[in-house]
Amino acid sequence: MAPLRASSIVRRGLPDARDDEALIATPVVEVDEATPREDDVDEWFPPFAASAPKLGLAGLGAGLLNTGFELDGPASTIEAIVVLATIIFVHECGHFFAARLQNIHVSKFSVGFGPNLLSYKGPEVEYSLRWVPLGGFVAFPDDDPDCPYPQDDPDLLRNRPIKDRAIVISAGVAANVAFALAILNFQVNTVGLVEQAYKPGVKVAQLLSTSAAREYGVKVGDVITAIDGEALPAAGKSVNDVVAKVKAAGSNPVRLKIQRFGTNGPAPPVDIEVVPKTGVNGEGRIGVQLEANAEVRKRVAGNPAEGLFLATKEFARLTGLVCKSLFSLVSNFSQAKDNVSGPIAIVGVGAEVMRGSDLSGLYQFASVININLAVVNILPLPALDGGFLLLIAVEALRGGKKLPAEVEQSITASGVLLLLGSGMFLILRDTLNLVGSLGQH
Repeated sequence: MAPLRASSIVRRGLPDARDDEALIATPVVEVDEATPREDDVDEWFPPFAASAPKLGLAGLGAGLLNTGFELDGPASTIEAIVVLATIIFVHECGHFFAARLQNIHVSKFSVGFGPNLLSYKGPEVEYSLRWVPLGGFVAFPDDDPDCPYPQDDPDLLRNRPIKDRAIVISAGVAANVAFALAILNFQVNTVGLVEQAYKPGVKVAQLLSTSAAREYGVKVGDVITAIDGEALPAAGKSVNDVVAKVKAAGSNPVRLKIQRFGTNGPAPPVDIEVVPKTGVNGEGRIGVQLEANAEVRKRVAGNPAEGLFLATKEFARLTGLVCKSLFSLVSNFSQAKDNVSGPIAIVGVGAEVMRGSDLSGLYQFASVININLAVVNILPLPALDGGFLLLIAVEALRGGKKLPAEVEQSITASGVLLLLGSGMFLILRDTLNLVGSLGQH
């Protein structure tokens, strides 16, 4: 059996995170632009950047959509690498201890790839830390030409019953799930979960220089509570509702009910009728940027039971985002493929988190990576944990009869080649993106 290799990460759009306010700001939509997808404004993403991880590559892959990243500051970059390496270490520990606790022979335990940075040869296992700590593996001596054990040794992984092998292979995913839950549980009991509470209406975040709304008296900070007599509910999708109505109005007036807030509290609501300007396609444009009317707050658990509940709920939410984003990548690959990048990008993302976020952002970042690593590795693809589990499932369906060794090796080798090739391509592209971004400074 080939070494079990950790996979890494993929993420969705990264805003320019420079301070805590930027990190937790609600999504902004410009009415002059095309109507956004509903999930752009109706879901709140982790505070380190409105993100949802998508797909990773074994041993190499981090991926990130919209990679406007930087690696400013060696301290934050090193911290990000340490976080990523720690998560990979946990994944590999799952495989390693699941094997050793069952007295299964292990030959190598490694975090990273490339030449050895540090290594230690124990009585049975060689432990190593390698120069590029963005992957890892646990190797078994089963197919090693220099295997010191007889071919029929019952403690070789390949000679173990299906259940034992399935436990070893799935333990990496289980370790990342447990680690993510532990991180989230610690977060909710210390710094708290960042929550977004919606209020009725939408906020006017900015007025453009050619704004029609400005001409009719709309101001930055106004809250639009109704449009054409229709009240806007307390939800992120209210932004979409306003955008759609303005576009549909063309050059016909739209009536906005405006709520303003002064130093003495809210002023009486006012009605403002705005005549949109029209674009070349005839759609209405009023020249404002809108954001959901919401408050961001932190919720700290009052007791251990509540903490466990909140951590589990947040874990389920983040897992749902990972799976949803993975599905969108598969179903819309032609558009998403150019936005996926590799481990250099994920380090850039982590560095931005370290520079600009508080501990809640760090905890969310680490949790999302753990969940991504678990979800991606459980996929039934060659060379991933899910691929090995699929082979074991086929063996079980065949009444315990294994596939021919050359068939298994061919399947695994094809997966390894695909992942290595894709990973190297992503690393090269990330590096070129980084060099380009540094050249603009």
